Amino acid sequence: MRPVLYTLIALIVGAGLALAGILGYGWHLFNVEGPLDTETVYVLEKGTGLRTLAADLEKNQIINNDLAFVFGVRLEDKAARLQAGEYQIPAAISGIDLMALFVSGKVIERRLTIPEGLQSREIKALVEAAPGLEGEITRNMPEGAFLPETYQYRLGDSRDELIDRMATAMQGAIDSVIAATPLPPELKSEADLVILASIVEKETALAEERPRVAGVFLNRLRKGMMLQSDPTVVYGITEGTRDLGRPLSKKDLATPTDYNTYQMMGLPKGPIANPGLESLSAVLQPEETKFLYFVADGTGGHAFSTTLAGHNDNVRKWRKLNKKK
Repeated sequence: MRPVLYTLIALIVGAGLALAGILGYGWHLFNVEGPLDTETVYVLEKGTGLRTLAADLEKNQIINNDLAFVFGVRLEDKAARLQAGEYQIPAAISGIDLMALFVSGKVIERRLTIPEGLQSREIKALVEAAPGLEGEITRNMPEGAFLPETYQYRLGDSRDELIDRMATAMQGAIDSVIAATPLPPELKSEADLVILASIVEKETALAEERPRVAGVFLNRLRKGMMLQSDPTVVYGITEGTRDLGRPLSKKDLATPTDYNTYQMMGLPKGPIANPGLESLSAVLQPEETKFLYFVADGTGGHAFSTTLAGHNDNVRKWRKLNKKK
């Protein structure tokens, strides 16, 4: 009996040592550098099981061995903490470091930049075309309700969610500028602020000019003059649904709409674009001048004047420059 017992013990010990060796090798494969040659992007889909994940990682030559990865993750008790998302995977990453990355949830942050002065239809088109977002836009998108800036989002975020964030950011911007500087007497509400800021936004692309342009419009409101802003006329024709695609005509300027500030006193019916933070601030902190007029100067900026005669002289200069082109 003793030889049989010794043999059985030897087999058990041998099997134990073999198992220990296998487990040790598996742990080694889990901790050493992986086979990935270059940095890559990997998407861990929601609901993916650990075994399925490990098999796919090995198939894509990101880890050394799928069973070693499963063993290591389970030994570390991290299987339930792996987070779905889009990850930037470094070259030669080890299984244990890959596990830590998936647990951290440090997914790729995508970016969508909304330029200042876009109309809501244009913002909608950018959000619809943004890669990685999901779902259709079901939110209403009124003009002037969304703050132009760069937004971060993650793969799988919804388009409605991003639109909501833009609206929240706009309200936050309005609150912040009004908290810093109260509305002037010429503006009766937050809505008036956004309307005038949208006009300033469309009138000049130069940040340094915005306070001066805002000052001109506030001066005109104060004196009971019409704003006479060309972009408002354009919006009255298109209603923000399209580009005009042609220069304004005398007939356009003479045709009354809810936005034509050549034919109405005060502010138009609503915003004509989505103004940025700088334009909102410019309206509340305008440059204090006596200017009542401005016209393009041919260099990307504008020539300002205090009198109609001076304005007409600037207009003639602008027309001469255009003829030379």
